[in-house]
Amino acid sequence: MAVRILNRLRTLRTAGDHTFHQLLNPSQLRHTLLPIADAISSPAFNFRCYSDAARPPSSEPSSSKETPVSLNDVRTSSINGDKVSMRSSLDPAELARFSAIAETWWDAEGPYKPLHALNPTRLAFIRSTLCHHFRKDPHTARPFEGLKFVDVGCGGGILTEPLARMGAVVTGIDAVDKNIKIARLHAASDPATSTIEYLCTTAGTFQSHVIEHVADPAEFCKSLGALTAANGATLVSTINRTLRGYATTIVAAEYILKWLPKGTHEWAKFLTPEELVLILQRASVCVQEMAGFVYNPLSGKWLLSDDISVNFIAFGSKHAQ
Repeated sequence: MAVRILNRLRTLRTAGDHTFHQLLNPSQLRHTLLPIADAISSPAFNFRCYSDAARPPSSEPSSSKETPVSLNDVRTSSINGDKVSMRSSLDPAELARFSAIAETWWDAEGPYKPLHALNPTRLAFIRSTLCHHFRKDPHTARPFEGLKFVDVGCGGGILTEPLARMGAVVTGIDAVDKNIKIARLHAASDPATSTIEYLCTTAGTFQSHVIEHVADPAEFCKSLGALTAANGATLVSTINRTLRGYATTIVAAEYILKWLPKGTHEWAKFLTPEELVLILQRASVCVQEMAGFVYNPLSGKWLLSDDISVNFIAFGSKHAQ
């Protein structure tokens, strides 16, 4: 089964072109989340590992109605034509850190090199899960026709642009003004991406490796839930708060290999899959599938895996109202 799904995802990858307020301390977790030991046996944790998610491509036509996929001082933002009130989940120190390296977003050998390398693999998971959920044909060049996406923490647009090329109506959101200016400039150079709408705002439903940098994960996920339509989808990718996650993403990536600037990540802000599932559940988003990202040093490529001990991505859908 795992081999069959891997082969299918590799095929999709070649056909088309990774997030919270200081992590809740244990006493806060006891008051705000279900105890993990009890929760693991609850329906909230009945999500699939990616290798168990066999899904033959559907040839049935989907609805022509555009379906928002998704996206904190309280403010109202207009996103994809909808007015959404959101409470700020920003961390000023994180904003300053990423603003300092904003001009390097499209340098494939610069500070964002790991994200450039990860892009094809996360796009394969996004394409596979969303085409299954919205009954789209994953083998077409533009499988996301008729869907609306909000890419939260879009940075310079390295994930936003391929989503637009796959047919989606995309809005990119970032709290760093420099990022938005660079994203707009880059997108304007290609007719296929020139229609992307970029907004500098504090909103946060599609988001990739942002949640470990915000100040309040719970408020961030509330914003995601508010922006996701009933039966719409939310994808969140982040880093697991494990010793292996610390060794890999901080010690190795920042200090030894120097893939990332020192101080990019704080281990205390990482989330375990269980915590992410529970917080999303409180935002009316039910996680249905997870996959891990594993780096192969021999090939220099990222692969999808059932190993979620370091980098992982979660796909969930919002409960019907």
